[in-house]
Amino acid sequence: MNARHLEVFRAIMRHSSLTAAAEALHVSQPAVSKMLRHFESLIGYKLFERIGGRLVATPEAHLLFRDADRIFREIEVLEIYSNRIRDKQLSLLRIAASAPPTFALLPAATRRFRRRNPGARLVLQTLPAEEIAERILTGDIDLGLTMTTLPEPHIRNEVVGAADIIALILPESPLAVLKTITPTDLAQQTLISYGMNTPAGQMLARVFQEQGPIYDPQIEISLSIAAAPLVSAGLGVALVDGLVPWAQFGHLKVLPFQPRSALDIVLVTSTTLPQSRFGREFARDIQAAIHDVGRGK
Repeated sequence: MNARHLEVFRAIMRHSSLTAAAEALHVSQPAVSKMLRHFESLIGYKLFERIGGRLVATPEAHLLFRDADRIFREIEVLEIYSNRIRDKQLSLLRIAASAPPTFALLPAATRRFRRRNPGARLVLQTLPAEEIAERILTGDIDLGLTMTTLPEPHIRNEVVGAADIIALILPESPLAVLKTITPTDLAQQTLISYGMNTPAGQMLARVFQEQGPIYDPQIEISLSIAAAPLVSAGLGVALVDGLVPWAQFGHLKVLPFQPRSALDIVLVTSTTLPQSRFGREFARDIQAAIHDVGRGK
């Protein structure tokens, strides 16, 4: 028994005629008769009898038809589902990003993606880099976007851009008259920045060491966006990534940090799981968003 046998049997049951079944299947009537005889010989019992010139289904045929019809209805649903996937009317794409890319890049990338794929379903999450790595490895997310490479053997890190470190200060701060901020300028300031246990903090510590002062943030943050209310409250000067759209915080002043220091923008995928075409599309949209904000490689 194969799918073709069941398809022919179902057509005959539904149309009560070999000729009508053949027309529905777009084949000849002799071909349907031959397939039916072959099917009956395989299963070992008759499915139809000729009574008064009419084709009549046997009780066994009625029993078989219930499941045969259910199977083919499920196949039809599967075919519709497959066509919707082909036509980009149905998809699920799971994206996780660190906080800065979430604010700065995901809205533009999502807008581009949805314009082409209005039927797509997106799940967007903001997570720390370590959790993004875990979920990539387990297959819980399809694509990650972080501000650091993830040193995992089964994770692919693609550096697609960079975000300069900037200084975030109050407009009334004495530092506001400067064109750039250096480690020396921060010697007498309360520093708000990344902890030494983070890649960003370790990078800044090396920069400070080369310039003389010691990198010693009195207020440590794990999310750059958390610096805004702290600086606004007059608690210090922040060194954070420049990817977050700080211009939206109009009451704060943004100054370049020198010497120039930057954090990588990294696209993260699994090396063991295949990437869907929607994942590849969204990756290109992220790169376009990075280009638009001038943070490309």
